[in-house]
Amino acid sequence: MKKILVMAVMMLSSVAMFAQTEAGKLTVQPKVGMNIANLTDLDGSKSLIGLAAGAELEYGLTDMLSLSAGAMFSMQGAKFDEDGAEAKAKLNYLTVPVLANVYVLPGLAVKLGLQPAFKLSAKAKAEGGGIEVEQDIDGVKSMELSVPVGLSYEISNVVLDARYNWGITKADDVCKNSVFQITLGYKFAL
Repeated sequence: MKKILVMAVMMLSSVAMFAQTEAGKLTVQPKVGMNIANLTDLDGSKSLIGLAAGAELEYGLTDMLSLSAGAMFSMQGAKFDEDGAEAKAKLNYLTVPVLANVYVLPGLAVKLGLQPAFKLSAKAKAEGGGIEVEQDIDGVKSMELSVPVGLSYEISNVVLDARYNWGITKADDVCKNSVFQITLGYKFAL
């Protein structure tokens, strides 16, 4: 038991030496990437790929811990194939991720937070047999909440961020959003 405790203390002290953030420092990070989104609890739904773009501010609380908040345009939804026709539920949101970032290795941060999302549009698009139809989807809630969990790696101010946004409230009366997001950004000091 003593050996395990000594090893844990040594590991934690080495993590502190590799901190990537600086206490009191504020940075902004424009970013762009993609979502691989789906809607839970819907039979036959498949992943839909969409755009993720926006910016995040990050404030260093300590050398190992920072808080970030941002605004992101996020294309979400799902695809469906029925009887040779393809249909898509296209849900566009303005997401506001608020995250705690813990730097565990040089450039590597573990992220956890809360993310409200505000509906910008909700459309259904179907095409098949040479016919294309698009209409608004009724019943999609104007706001939803998710828990983002992820990792980011920074080298020379370039940040690769991968996170899963786990929907905790329903997008409508039936399903929740399930989104894997990967972005590339550049961090500037303010």
